[in-house]
Amino acid sequence: MEKTDSDRKAGPLAGRVALVTGGARRIGRQFVLDLARCGANVIIHHHRSEAEAKTTAEEAASFGARVALVSGDLSDPQVPATIVSEAEPTFGPLSILINNASVFARIGVLETDLQQWQRHQDINLTAPFLLSQAFARQLPDDCEGDIVNLNDIRGLRPGADHFAYTVSKVGLHGLTLGLARAFAPRIRVNELALGAVLPPELAPESYIHTLRDEIPLRRFPQLEDVGKALLFLLENRSITGQTITIDAGRLLM
Repeated sequence: MEKTDSDRKAGPLAGRVALVTGGARRIGRQFVLDLARCGANVIIHHHRSEAEAKTTAEEAASFGARVALVSGDLSDPQVPATIVSEAEPTFGPLSILINNASVFARIGVLETDLQQWQRHQDINLTAPFLLSQAFARQLPDDCEGDIVNLNDIRGLRPGADHFAYTVSKVGLHGLTLGLARAFAPRIRVNELALGAVLPPELAPESYIHTLRDEIPLRRFPQLEDVGKALLFLLENRSITGQTITIDAGRLLM
């Protein structure tokens, strides 16, 4: 059932404008729909997933949200500021930034070449920094804002696998802490560190079954679990510089 105007005005995020990078599909799509359901207007960033972005936008609009699309390759250092500058006039100043977009390659340390290394750092670490910087600059002085970075439990406990990706996520954890100090008190900065919520695309069939048997809760976190954690952070004005792990206990291993 679609939300009425009165429902949206009463929503916990009513009147807020959110930008979700990589918002067309997978976890980003879940964020977009949860934000729209709770009263926010949403700007969906995508790179090559235009058709999926349009479908997600239609779903979000069914909750009464105003939705717009922006596109761009986040490996280009000029794109983050451009995305924010394009997004801000659409519905008014952004007050929520979700740094969700990332690349994830299964490459070991000796197999990682400079191009692969740089691409992971550019998209997973530099882009969130530049987006956060542009976000802070456009936020009016009398407004509060939220930045939520999508991290991985590898960022808290790095290993040797997915080397360039893992190092970029370690950096993202440090960025979260640094921005939380730098942007206080007007902007809260937190992160969600995920375990195996969704298997990597093109992963072997054994990926899911092997990992499920190893994690303490013997289950995978669901997309809905991640969405609820995001909303918790956005609705609580007393949390900043924090990491919520959503991994069914995998970090305990």
